Amino acid sequence: MDIRIEKTIVPKAKPDWEHLEFGVDYTDHMFIMDYTQGTGWHDARIVPYAPLVLDPAAMVFHYGVEVFEGLKAYYAEDGRLLLFRPDANAARINLSGGRLYIPELPEEYFLEGVQALVGFDRDWVPKLPGTSLYIRPFIIANEPHLGVRQSRQFQFIIILSPVGAYYPEGLDPVSIYIEDEYVRAVKGGTGFTKCGGNYAASIIAQYKAKDLGYTQVLWLDGVERKYIEEVGTMNVMFKIDGEIITPALEGSILPGITRDSVIKLLKHWGQKVNERRISVEELQQAIRSGKLEEAFGTGTAAVISPIGELSILGEQYIIGGGQIGELSQKLYDALTDIQWGRKEDPFGWTLEIK
Repeated sequence: MDIRIEKTIVPKAKPDWEHLEFGVDYTDHMFIMDYTQGTGWHDARIVPYAPLVLDPAAMVFHYGVEVFEGLKAYYAEDGRLLLFRPDANAARINLSGGRLYIPELPEEYFLEGVQALVGFDRDWVPKLPGTSLYIRPFIIANEPHLGVRQSRQFQFIIILSPVGAYYPEGLDPVSIYIEDEYVRAVKGGTGFTKCGGNYAASIIAQYKAKDLGYTQVLWLDGVERKYIEEVGTMNVMFKIDGEIITPALEGSILPGITRDSVIKLLKHWGQKVNERRISVEELQQAIRSGKLEEAFGTGTAAVISPIGELSILGEQYIIGGGQIGELSQKLYDALTDIQWGRKEDPFGWTLEIK
């Protein structure tokens, strides 16, 4: 793929590397590639980071035709610049796009675009422990048309943002509120995709949980309202009586890349993993009987997020004494060691940017 490069003439001041926030600072450049019906994907370019110029009738505004991804770049101690499983993100953006009738983006275009932009703005990758460069690729329908049909124009865009350590003082268990009023997704819908509408619909429940003193929302299935699905920004797992149980991918939850990585790690260690339905009632029984040993979320931002407290239908439960569990810590250490290149990668998950 030929990539045209336009370098900024006014570089930005770098942020304070010791006080980075998530999604606040953005690098000097962005990647853009166009799609035109009849031509396909074309005109790949790296240009100065700037506001987009879109027609007010662009279909992304009116019908929410867009999908996105999230991954990170890391500096290893030996100076290598690494990506973690970008091929999985390339595959998933097409999985999401297919549901919204977005033309397939060749995976090599995704990978080349990410590597080219991160390599070009590599001086924005923070080097302090636990810090990284967050990568946000997304596809939007930019054709100006007020009518519900497939867009004839799209843009594939990548922006970058340096982010601080998610847990600067060590893994901190979160409190979770199980939502029983609102619904996130149903089978046959868009729950398995990374599209903005899924997240927009979750905001009201997030604030409801916050008002009640909880960090995040745990969603139930949208039909029976009894089976656990996922946390707002994470997949979820439970260690019950020595077995790791996580909701199965049945079309209404996101096929998380960190989730998949954790499952592969657990099986590599000989742990028993069961992907199946788990009800709130079963979870309550496991808590009351003392069989629930650990609960944690998995996702790109936090990697592993221990759950220290659960609110279930008005009842509060402390998990593992409100402390991080042994398995959660082991998983976090193993994944971050691979991501930052501190230990051998037996799965071939990392990709070096030259």
